[in-house]
Amino acid sequence: MSDRETTPRTTAGPAPDLPSAAREIAAGYAFTGPAVDLGALIWDGVCLPDARVRVPLSVLNRHGLVAGATGTGKTKTLQLIAEQLSAQGVPVFLADIKGDLSGICAPGAINDKVRSRAAEIRRPWTATGFPAEFYALGGLGHGIPVRATVTGFGPVLLSKALQLNRTQEQSLGLVFHYADTKGLELVDLKDLRAVVAFLASDEGKEELRNLGGLSRATAGVILRSLTAFEAEGAGAFFGEPEFDTSEFLRTAGDGRGTVSVLELPAVQDRPRLFSTFLMWLLADLFHDLPEIGDAGRPELVFFLDEAHLLFDGASKAFLDAVTQTVRLIRSKGVGVFFVTQTPKDVPADVLAQLGNRVQHALRAFTPDDQKALKATVKTFPDSAYDLEELLTGLGTGEAVVTVLDERGAPTPVAATRLCAPESLMGPVDPAVLDRAVTASPLHGRYAQPVDRESAYEKLTAAPEDRQPREKHTRADAPQDEPSLVEQVVGSGVFKSLARSVGTQLGREITRSLFGTARRRR
Repeated sequence: MSDRETTPRTTAGPAPDLPSAAREIAAGYAFTGPAVDLGALIWDGVCLPDARVRVPLSVLNRHGLVAGATGTGKTKTLQLIAEQLSAQGVPVFLADIKGDLSGICAPGAINDKVRSRAAEIRRPWTATGFPAEFYALGGLGHGIPVRATVTGFGPVLLSKALQLNRTQEQSLGLVFHYADTKGLELVDLKDLRAVVAFLASDEGKEELRNLGGLSRATAGVILRSLTAFEAEGAGAFFGEPEFDTSEFLRTAGDGRGTVSVLELPAVQDRPRLFSTFLMWLLADLFHDLPEIGDAGRPELVFFLDEAHLLFDGASKAFLDAVTQTVRLIRSKGVGVFFVTQTPKDVPADVLAQLGNRVQHALRAFTPDDQKALKATVKTFPDSAYDLEELLTGLGTGEAVVTVLDERGAPTPVAATRLCAPESLMGPVDPAVLDRAVTASPLHGRYAQPVDRESAYEKLTAAPEDRQPREKHTRADAPQDEPSLVEQVVGSGVFKSLARSVGTQLGREITRSLFGTARRRR
């Protein structure tokens, strides 16, 4: 049997023989411009294939939410949207928490469920693989290594990863400011430890006092937190070469958008760290991209999976920065979709900016579930459906949808039977994944870590050794080192170095809403 179904595609306009209520809903999705086709309208329990439910390409920078209980099909919805964006030349970023999105690079397999779904919604299905690049945080897992320098990551995001309180977060910001102004590059965690260790030492008392607001006790807490953080293996995520997030904006030779998949199974037991890293990637894009306003299509659509992890225990400074980044990044052509279980997982100020909604089924087994269900219903526009009943009765691969139309107004709420993805719904073989990674032109650029002279080396060097050293890989680095505090304090060169290095580097560093930094290119 051919992988291509023979049923014809239907047009966007609603058919005249639809029930009147369904016709009114379908009219809200009859767009004239390019769009992502989500599926067919469900009304009164019946799938109406002539009533298409779509999202205009031009509003995908207005952000979105994909929500629903575990097992309701959120991952397949991400895959479906990513495929159609890629096919229309829009690059996509996906965080692959469970490791089952790597199949987007391979053609899907036809089976009875796929065949039945294609027939129900009268949408032809063709097994298709899409251009993809695979990344891994710090090189842990299958993917091109993604690293950030500590300076680039910034104090707000690092405080979130270290679980610092508000006072400690503000104090860490002072440490970063000190390093910036003294020209001390914080490339990896040992660089930051060296600076904090100096400030917590007797020799650093004067510098600490000049900072103001940073107590020696708090510096000690930060130092202990950094030590524990490294002991958990976090050091692999920080260093050089720092990843350039403009790599996510690439298109393939055939004009399709590249799907950048960040493989996270190897670090899924460190959710606070990887969720914060996802926000760093987004903040870095915000920092670097030019303003383009509302264009006809987005430059990139960025999916933040397990979004509740991003907000759990977050400081006010962090939440304010997320809100501001989401509000402003749309003018740079980037759409952000938060993926989580219920809308209440997302702060109200962020949720209010998410114009496109795909809500899968919710459970209502407990009083908390019922409360979440009622709260979810209140986030939707007035509807012809009984949403409480509908949301608990949706099947896998079905969702309640409302998006923005081409004028920016909300569309009617539409129960939708979603299209099946055309790429492989599951992971590719690890050997296939590894071959794709090593064959990538980006592999040679980021695969090998580099350890060059930075704050640690400057602070621990003896006066006669203060000559710049050549770059070398971490594999070549000495393994046995004296105590960090002994090295920093024993060097006896810090004050003269910090005052003579000058502030040219510090002046070159600009920090964005999250305190993330990038050298001017």
